[in-house]
Amino acid sequence: MTSPLVPSRAPDLAARDGLSALERTKRQPLMLGLFLPIQNGGWTPSKASRGTDWTFDYNARLVVRAEEIGFDLVFGLAQWLGADGHGGEIKYRKNSIDPLLMTSGVAALTHNIILISTVHVLYGWHPLHLAKFGATLDHMTGGRWGLNVVTGFRPNEIDMFGLDAIPHGARYRMAAEFTEMMDRLWRDDANVTWEGEYWSLRGAYASPKPVHGRPILVNAGSSRAGLEYAAKYSDLIFITSPGGAEINTALESLPAHTKQVRDLAAAEGRDVRTVINPHVICRDTEREVKQVCKSILDGEDPLAVDGLVGTMRGGDQTSWWGHERQQRIIGGNVQVFGTPEQVVDQFIKLKAAGCDGMQINFFDFAPDLEYFADRVLPLMKQAGLRTD
Repeated sequence: MTSPLVPSRAPDLAARDGLSALERTKRQPLMLGLFLPIQNGGWTPSKASRGTDWTFDYNARLVVRAEEIGFDLVFGLAQWLGADGHGGEIKYRKNSIDPLLMTSGVAALTHNIILISTVHVLYGWHPLHLAKFGATLDHMTGGRWGLNVVTGFRPNEIDMFGLDAIPHGARYRMAAEFTEMMDRLWRDDANVTWEGEYWSLRGAYASPKPVHGRPILVNAGSSRAGLEYAAKYSDLIFITSPGGAEINTALESLPAHTKQVRDLAAAEGRDVRTVINPHVICRDTEREVKQVCKSILDGEDPLAVDGLVGTMRGGDQTSWWGHERQQRIIGGNVQVFGTPEQVVDQFIKLKAAGCDGMQINFFDFAPDLEYFADRVLPLMKQAGLRTD
């Protein structure tokens, strides 16, 4: 991936088929996303050698390439960490770029891929701010922008903003009011006055209006309150494996979890899509896969791992509690390892377990993405998981 940073050469599918980006994505048997490494170390707190980089240029090239090979969406996390990140020799995730600004930066480089921004909406935002910024990004992308609504749960982040902790249930009540205010601002072609419990609007107006009524909304809630919020408001729900990252235990636990999500959405009269985050390590042989895993584990940065696990367990969020330490070193919500044929077989099983999409991360992103394009994507098409 050494070519100049230029707009994607992918065809403009919206001009060809008249569908929105979300409608087109939902038609795929298995949606395909890339979980961008916009923080140093990506998802792997290891000192093992790789080229993965947190910088805008590196990630923009990944986005352009992902669109060219047919990925449906890209996404990056948002985080607030101190000067040492999660610590360790590598100062894991000390450096990170903002996903909202990252999205705006790649908007003009792409034509079809959905660009999702993560925003902690309770960290000082007002609904009018994000309604305006979101409508602008939606307009810039021709309806391809998505908002991943995050309430925040980590005490260190809350302290950084000088805020008081908000009880879990109250966070989602606040998120619901925030979302409803944005939706009203996006849809109403008149000034809006609204005295809410947490925010107020007085003669407020947001323009331009989103291309398709409102932008794409995403959430990754895992608690009952979080899932109820997501089922009511979100188009895509990022889910986690209750059984941990090992593929077989994940496959055992996911059907009940995905059914719960669908049942909650059905109760709201809505149809949502679930997307899970696999870490894919794929090579020609099982021996090569094991060698990659061994090099990652041998290069463990213990203090960085401790720091990551500590912040994940420091609040009241529970979605990653089933993951073992060794699984966190390699990364991913569920780990899909093997030859191209074995990876596709595991994707088939994850789909059967109720996962509508894969939001993939890699260890060494650029070369691994190329290998995935060359060796895995054709097999996914043969298996009926992807259309041309």
